[in-house]
Amino acid sequence: MFLNKAIVIGNIVRDPELKALPTGIKICTMAVATNRVWKDKDGKKQEGVDYHNIVIFGRSAETTAQYMKKGSSVLIEGRMQTRSWDDKTSGEKKYRTEIVADTVQFGSSPRGGSPSTGGAAAGSKSGAPADDAKDLPPAGAIEYPEEEINPDDIPF
Repeated sequence: MFLNKAIVIGNIVRDPELKALPTGIKICTMAVATNRVWKDKDGKKQEGVDYHNIVIFGRSAETTAQYMKKGSSVLIEGRMQTRSWDDKTSGEKKYRTEIVADTVQFGSSPRGGSPSTGGAAAGSKSGAPADDAKDLPPAGAIEYPEEEINPDDIPF
């Protein structure tokens, strides 16, 4: 049995770039950074960043290019692929390892708003955060109902 599966959760490093293949299929390329923390042999905390090249095809490519931008958090699920080509200027063989995305899940935008609002508060027309943004819960926070739930009302 063989398995080629990659799951990456991180931040987009540069704005996604949308192109079209000669067949008309849309292709979006971008890079995602992931952070890691570990302790070295002396017990000191070390931090590092890894960068992942991402390729997205089809409708997901169009949606990603439209709504995501540099700094947005994203979850990518796909497969690893290495491609090679001959460099036209030097003649040497070049290699690039990429994650070909099957699934793209948008996270919060860089300024804490939803991806569809581009990080601005919904009531803001200028694109700047609204004055009452400090009263909003953090992005991704779960809002629980204030009323009490009666267990007898649950249908199962």
